[in-house]
Amino acid sequence: MASIESLLTNADLPDSPTPRLDAELLLAAALGKPRSYLRTWPEREPDAAQQALFDTYLQRRRAGEPVAYILGHQGFWSLDLEVASHTLIPRPDTELLVETALELLPATPLAALDLGTGTGAIALALASERPLWQVTGVDRVEDAVALAERNRQRLKLDNAEFLHSHWLSALAGRHYGLILSNPPYIRADDHHLDQGDVRFEPSSALVSGADGLDDIRVIIQTAPAHLLPGGWLLLEHGFDQAEAVRALLTAAGFNDVHSRRDLAGHERISLGRFLT
Repeated sequence: MASIESLLTNADLPDSPTPRLDAELLLAAALGKPRSYLRTWPEREPDAAQQALFDTYLQRRRAGEPVAYILGHQGFWSLDLEVASHTLIPRPDTELLVETALELLPATPLAALDLGTGTGAIALALASERPLWQVTGVDRVEDAVALAERNRQRLKLDNAEFLHSHWLSALAGRHYGLILSNPPYIRADDHHLDQGDVRFEPSSALVSGADGLDDIRVIIQTAPAHLLPGGWLLLEHGFDQAEAVRALLTAAGFNDVHSRRDLAGHERISLGRFLT
């Protein structure tokens, strides 16, 4: 039998950008323990069943499957979310949408809408931080809506709801003080689609036409009919798309149009306010 430290040292994940972290997450899951256990008891020897499960996890990771899909959950904001292969894996970059929304809008009652909610990550993060907000998340994939609802129930966030809708198509008569989205924004010919974790993620959550902006155009064109006067629209996009998205927002009549940078210094989100 091998010790915990030996298993981690010999995990062999050459194609992973974070091999040690991946190995620790997978071994901790196989043991049913937190990662801190691995550092506290590096000399302990997992039993045969635990080592076999760890080996299975490693094989899946070597094949390129994302750790989040292997384990079935992913952290986002302060939340631990169930994930599945029919939804995009929540990423730290998207937390900028949450940070910006919380900065722009007060903790007073507000109706907010998350378009393309996936796991419900954005909607649930906002609902957890703003108890007086009523947050709706929509997705065109029914399995994603069901997954987001399971996350909502587990987190006991009664000020959130999830509905089946392709963008705003099923929301006639509803109006919001905030609409935000992390929509598909990758170009159909982007070579990154054949690399890393995105190979396993649903293309419908990633790809949006020849220039990656097809879905963003639809959202910008249809959002004004659902925004209350003074309401904000916040959109995540690619690192090189900010100028184009700002132009689309301005052409659609939005005011206070600007972009904000992520921790890497890229213009990651663009936003505007609809006054009339």
